[in-house]
Amino acid sequence: MTAPDPSGLSVTIIDGYVDEPAHFGVPPYVSTYPRFTAGALVDAGVPQSNVTYHTIDELRDDRRKWGDVADADLMIYVGGMTVPGKYVGGTPAEPDEVRELAWTADGVTLLGGPVRFGVGDENAGAQEMERDDLDYDFVAMGDVEAAAYDIVESGLEGFGNRIRDYDEVSRWSSMGAFVVEQHPNHPDYLIAELETSRGCAYRCSFCTEPLYGDPDFRTAPDVVSEVDALSDHGVRHFRLGRQADILAFGGDGEAPNPDALRQLYGGIREVAPDLRTLHLDNMNPVTITDYPEASREAIEVIARHNTPGDTAAFGLESADPEVREKNNLLVSAEECLEAVRVVNEAAGWRPGEDPADAPSFGDSAPRRLPKLLPGINLVHGLEGETADTFEHNKEFLESVMDEGLMLRRVNVRQVMAFEGTEMAETGAELAREHKKEFQSYKREVRETVDRPMLERVMPTGTVLPDVYLEYHEDGTTFGRQLGTYPILVGIPGEHELGRTIDVAVVDWGYRSVTGVPYPMDLNGASMNELTAIPGIGRSAAGDLVVNRPYASAAEAAEVAGADADLTRFADAGVPGVDADAEYPGAPAPRSAD
Repeated sequence: MTAPDPSGLSVTIIDGYVDEPAHFGVPPYVSTYPRFTAGALVDAGVPQSNVTYHTIDELRDDRRKWGDVADADLMIYVGGMTVPGKYVGGTPAEPDEVRELAWTADGVTLLGGPVRFGVGDENAGAQEMERDDLDYDFVAMGDVEAAAYDIVESGLEGFGNRIRDYDEVSRWSSMGAFVVEQHPNHPDYLIAELETSRGCAYRCSFCTEPLYGDPDFRTAPDVVSEVDALSDHGVRHFRLGRQADILAFGGDGEAPNPDALRQLYGGIREVAPDLRTLHLDNMNPVTITDYPEASREAIEVIARHNTPGDTAAFGLESADPEVREKNNLLVSAEECLEAVRVVNEAAGWRPGEDPADAPSFGDSAPRRLPKLLPGINLVHGLEGETADTFEHNKEFLESVMDEGLMLRRVNVRQVMAFEGTEMAETGAELAREHKKEFQSYKREVRETVDRPMLERVMPTGTVLPDVYLEYHEDGTTFGRQLGTYPILVGIPGEHELGRTIDVAVVDWGYRSVTGVPYPMDLNGASMNELTAIPGIGRSAAGDLVVNRPYASAAEAAEVAGADADLTRFADAGVPGVDADAEYPGAPAPRSAD
């Protein structure tokens, strides 16, 4: 059958969101899948004006947009969750919704993304995931962007489960950048996930990333070109998150290549000088222990170019030696602890201090987030897990606390078992058996590690720039910064949503902080905002309101009393709050740059 003229085709891409070990695409993130797919369509001859993009949340909010699903000549669904999570910015599509899309579409339907690895009853842990075509005409068991290209370029007979190559990605990644303008979060509250490589040299029992094969790397100029195109379409926030190990970029898949990272990060800064966020995700601790000197140099390069609050996710997975052996896990607890030390020393500095002083915390620390800290991933339900496993993990976290080191976050979850991984044989039975113990252990980690660690990472008065205000609840406004694992910030009162403000931290929860607008307007601040400042109670806050106006924070402090450090919250002047001014003045790394 002859392929139809691509110039007349209408295509609708539906983004059901993705969450993989090395790829994230739940709003405010936009993953590579819809962008690369849009680029493939254009490369095959479909005009940009004929490509429509919607998120699943858009379809939930406005049933009229389902008309774009029904009327398209080709409807492409991309999505799939291979790790469990809880999400604030969007709600991933459930299997019933994915089926409804196929039933609604009158044209040809194509399904792809990590959904090809399987689906469960819900997007949660402690369950087996089964492969299911979800009633689509075509299921891309290779790459959905390659399938989209082939169907358009060669007709339905051209469909095949092939893997795209990086020559194609070099075209599609830039050609598809236009589609971000159709994202409901564009332009102010959108962060683009960037792929630097795919696949993994290692074979942990539960992970789906090895199913993509051995590591395959893009070139630095290719990634930089994509950033350039996304920047031209209004994107100002970026994360190098689509890779198993950022340190291995430009190398042989295992050893670091600091020069390649200089080219990558330096190139991004050159083509997007007004970027607001430059973060990463995965960093393999085994790389640091196997190649300590090159890793330290590479980490210093990253910290030189990134924006503060960055997180390097470490896949410790389990501190239990028995679980490590049975599941091909890469590092021991002691090796991971050494990797935590290295990142703290090389990249845990805060804007306004010498890198040699890191890590620093407490009231004397500069009032910005550290440039880059580790995050620890712990997975439960793996083969060999016993009651002792929970104790091993708690002992590891206690050692981090006792050494005065910092972690940006601890991710504790239960395993999802996918066909094609070794966990397919074990299943989620252990996770279900240990569900009660897991919940108790998770609460203990939140209480004994998460809260004191937040206080260490974000001391009183730490300034968080550009907190995007998302929703109101019980008289409090909640928001987050854009970036890797952003902390939830609660601000007293109901502030206007959909805008960004700078916030100073005043208190900590288990997974969130309380903050006040920074710098605080002492002549306009509410009673609740004033009361939130350490050292000010309701009585002092009332005195401050009654005796307005004030010419300075020092004048107001005389009214509030000696315990109130109003100048810390009301006077501007924290170094580096302006991200555009921050990068040129960043301290040089200790190694030659």
